[in-house]
Amino acid sequence: MSAGGIDQKRVLFSWAMLAPFIVLFTVFVVYPLIQSAFLAANQTFGPGTRTFVGTKNFELLFSDPVFWKSITNTFIYAMGSLFIQLPLAFALALALNSQKLRGRGIYRLIFFSPQLMGLVFVSILGALAFEKRAGLVNQAIAFILQDPKYLEIDWLQQHVMATLILISLWLYVGFNMIYFLAALQSVDKSLMEASEIDGANAWGKLRHVIFPSVKPVATFVVLLSMIGSLQLFELPYILLENSGGPENSGLTIVMYLYQNGFDLGDLGYASAIGWVLAIILIGLALVQVKLTRAQEVRP
Repeated sequence: MSAGGIDQKRVLFSWAMLAPFIVLFTVFVVYPLIQSAFLAANQTFGPGTRTFVGTKNFELLFSDPVFWKSITNTFIYAMGSLFIQLPLAFALALALNSQKLRGRGIYRLIFFSPQLMGLVFVSILGALAFEKRAGLVNQAIAFILQDPKYLEIDWLQQHVMATLILISLWLYVGFNMIYFLAALQSVDKSLMEASEIDGANAWGKLRHVIFPSVKPVATFVVLLSMIGSLQLFELPYILLENSGGPENSGLTIVMYLYQNGFDLGDLGYASAIGWVLAIILIGLALVQVKLTRAQEVRP
C-alpha cells in the first residue's frame, strides 16, 4: 500500500474519531446559538407564532426598567459573593491549613458538606431558616439580643438580597475554601522559611509570600464566583416562588429571562436577555484571560 493511501486512511480515521464530538457540538451548541440569534430578532407568542422585529427586542430591553432592576440585583449579589464570600473562604482556608489544628479533615468536611446538597433542598432549608417568627435566624437573634421584636423580621419581604447572600455564604464558602486550600498547600515552604529567617511576622508572610503564590487560583475563583453569581436562578426562584420578591427586589437576570420565555411565552425577548448575559460573561472571561497572562509574563 502506498504512503498516500496510509495517510488517507489516517485522515479518515481521525475524522471518524472526531465525528461524535462534531455532531454533538453542532446539535447542542452551534444550532441552539443560531436559533437563539434568530429568535432574538423576532417577537414570539409561544413556540409556534413569531413576528420579525429586527433589533426591537434589544431596544425595548435597554429601556426596560425591570431588566435594569434585575441587572442591579444580580450585581449586588455578585458583589456580596466577591467581597464577603471569598474573603471568608480564604480566611477559613488559612485556619484549616494550620498544622496545629487537630481534626482538620473533619472541619473541612463539615464546611464543604452544604455543597453535597441540591440547590432545591438548600433553598427550602433557607426559606425555613429565614421564616418570620418561627425561623431559626430570627429565633437566634432574638435570643442573643434578648428582644422579641427581632422575631418579626420578615427577611423575604424586607431584606431579600441580604437573605440570598447569607444563604449563599452557607452554601459556597466551603466550596471556595477547597480551592484556596489547594493553593495554600502548594505554597513553596522554602519561601516561608526564608521569610521567617528574615523576621517576617504573620502579616508579612501573608502579604509577601502567600498572596503572590495563591493569586492565580484566586483569579480563577473570582471569575468562577462572578459567573456563578450572574447565572443565579434556582435559589431566588424557589425562595420567592418565581415572583421576584416585593418590587422585584430579588429578581435576577436569569429569572427575568425565564419569566419572559416560559411564563409569558416571548422567547424572542428572552433570547435577547440571554445574549446580553452571554456578552457580559464573555467579557468577564476575557478579563480573566488577560489577568492570567499578565501574571504569567510578570517575573
